[in-house]
Amino acid sequence: MTSSAALPIVPSPSIAILGSEARFPVRRIFCVGQNYADHAREMGSNPDRQEPFFFTKPADAVVSSGTELAFPSRTQELHHEVELVIALGQGGSDISVEDAAAHIYGYAVGLDLTRRDLQATAKKAGRPWDMAKGFDQSAPIGLLVAGQPPASGAIDLTVDDTVRQSGDLSQMIWSGAEIISVLSTYVVLAPGDLIFTGTPSGVGPIRAGETVRGTILDIPPVEIRYRR
Repeated sequence: MTSSAALPIVPSPSIAILGSEARFPVRRIFCVGQNYADHAREMGSNPDRQEPFFFTKPADAVVSSGTELAFPSRTQELHHEVELVIALGQGGSDISVEDAAAHIYGYAVGLDLTRRDLQATAKKAGRPWDMAKGFDQSAPIGLLVAGQPPASGAIDLTVDDTVRQSGDLSQMIWSGAEIISVLSTYVVLAPGDLIFTGTPSGVGPIRAGETVRGTILDIPPVEIRYRR
């Protein structure tokens, strides 16, 4: 027996591109944990140059800059993390560091929003972080810039114009090319994949009614506001 029910129409996540009417299709979102030494220390870890570890967010966690959001459910400790985001235009596996740049389409400023209380509970119980990192609207991203991402330069975050995070891209333990290379040994990367490259120290809470703004050099910023 066949069903007469219509198939659902599911929108495809995408992000806007600077200077273009086209939009970049988002396939998957990978995030690098503790890629700045100071942030690793503030999270209670050793910042020695160990192999990077990764977690994921669903593609539809993407939110456009300028959006006003409802405060996430089931958390009293929503934290901000500003990050350089790399967008891949080509895929592959076992990509060498030297070849990684050829796989990059562009870059943007992003926010890795975290339900820190849920993450702490999961860590204590030895459980996955999925509900702490991969919740709805947990990956706001500014306009995507085509080309190669910067290797150095200021990365900052403000909450209601108060500076909370301030660092430099040169402080990353693993470079963007190295991250791509290592990640490609775990999965076959593909066009449309996004990689959040880690955050500097200073992560902290966001409250309802506050505006969060992330900046990197002269890249279009990402900004969101939470409704009261």
